[in-house]
Amino acid sequence: MKPKDLLLALLIVLIWGINFVAIKVGLNGTPPLLLGAMRFVLAALPVLFIACPKVPLRLFLAYGLTISVGQFAFLFCAIHLGMPAGLASVVLQAQAFFTLVFSALLLNERWKKAQLAGLILASLGLAFIGAAHGQNMTLLGFILTLSASAMWATGNIVTRKVAATGPVNMFAFVVWASLVPPLPFLALSYLIEGPAAIFNALNHFNWTSLAAVAYLAWAATLLGYGLWARLFSLYPANQVAPFSLLVPVVGLITAYLVFGETLNTQQWAGSLLLMSGLLINLFGGRIKGMILLKLKRA
Repeated sequence: MKPKDLLLALLIVLIWGINFVAIKVGLNGTPPLLLGAMRFVLAALPVLFIACPKVPLRLFLAYGLTISVGQFAFLFCAIHLGMPAGLASVVLQAQAFFTLVFSALLLNERWKKAQLAGLILASLGLAFIGAAHGQNMTLLGFILTLSASAMWATGNIVTRKVAATGPVNMFAFVVWASLVPPLPFLALSYLIEGPAAIFNALNHFNWTSLAAVAYLAWAATLLGYGLWARLFSLYPANQVAPFSLLVPVVGLITAYLVFGETLNTQQWAGSLLLMSGLLINLFGGRIKGMILLKLKRA
């Protein structure tokens, strides 16, 4: 990877790691579903200046309802209901686990032995984290974060379908797909959070809330996902995907610095198991090949 692109990958890691703190700040005074609507209203503003890519409408809808509405409705509600921001950044990486499962079910992709071993280890890690509820994390918050990671994984499958339609400007696709979430988010906010909560939040909306929403919309959504899609278009997936494993490192550090969040021993153990499982999933086959090559040479 060229040095310039390596720096872009690290920039994405930084942006997405801080994203979890921005969510918690945004939720201070704004209901989670209303926050989601605001995020994508701002994210969709560049449609005024960017041409719409030639992608079937069903894929815009599928992407918008999964990786946008589904992922962030669950994630925002999870943090609102007691999921620590730093720990959320770890559990959300289970999207790699779900992507592997969904790829096998929907795209008929076969698992390798290293991937299966990684899945088992990651599952143990999630079980460790989930069993630690009731201390600094609610069980509902954990389940909602897992649901968010499953929706992200579903969106990854949709992204594969988009790429299969031909050369696509993925930044433009992300921008135009941002037109999908606002109305579903507003409808859910009206039905679940209620008109009174919406009015109160808008009435007390301040510069801190606006800064949080702007960061979520323009930095985390457009810049982050736009650069991510660009790297995927230039390099093999196995060169780019591992950088997402650094996001929890930034998430945990920033959550500690801003909110003083810490993990207990069981949550640390579960986090290490989860990240180890994902590392084995990504690199297990390559490591095995290197070992076998050295044995042959010996």
